[in-house]
Amino acid sequence: MPTPTDSIRVWDLPTRLFHWLLVAAVTGSVVTAQLGGNAMVWHFRFGFAIATLLLFRLVWGVVGGRWSRFASFIYSPSTVMRYLKGQGRPEHAIGHNPLGAASVFAMLVVLIAQVSTGTISDDEIAAVGPFAKFVSNATVSAATAYHKGYGKLMLIALVALHVGAILFYWFARRSNLVKPMLVGDKPHAGTLPGSRDDAVSRLSAAVVFAACATLVTWGVSLGG
Repeated sequence: MPTPTDSIRVWDLPTRLFHWLLVAAVTGSVVTAQLGGNAMVWHFRFGFAIATLLLFRLVWGVVGGRWSRFASFIYSPSTVMRYLKGQGRPEHAIGHNPLGAASVFAMLVVLIAQVSTGTISDDEIAAVGPFAKFVSNATVSAATAYHKGYGKLMLIALVALHVGAILFYWFARRSNLVKPMLVGDKPHAGTLPGSRDDAVSRLSAAVVFAACATLVTWGVSLGG
């Protein structure tokens, strides 16, 4: 019989690498944006890296490990309400629970919007997005205002909320959410299946990532 010390593979290696690379790229993007000047060259590089990672995650959310797939954490409003009332299901303790899922989707949407507006922004000093020349001046102006204003603030707020949730679970519920994203496994006494994380799936992820990087590189070259 399963015991509380049993564990299952929740986050496959590609998902874990995506997560920590995204943390590094977003951090680098925010820091270089604040520094400005010559650091803006790296700001764009971090932005292109984020674009590649996001594209990869969208694909991996369809074909990746069981708990990394969007289908495993798209919840109906009734399920969310029951979870808030303390009527969660066993799988909510494995992958993303309804609140965590909302945070993930919000982060993806805000990051996609931030990267997209960045590609058509122009600070009228030295930093010009690669696709700014393809849209009207009004669009560039609106994109720049969003990218440097509401978009940045929403991103920082979501990151702060994410860190706050991790600390809450650590101190209030004695649950370490960071460790599973480092090692991949999570203790579980039930019989739910784990994520596939073998050589074939990892090679598949590498191929997908390479394709995404190639696509982003090609797209950026169009605006060069």
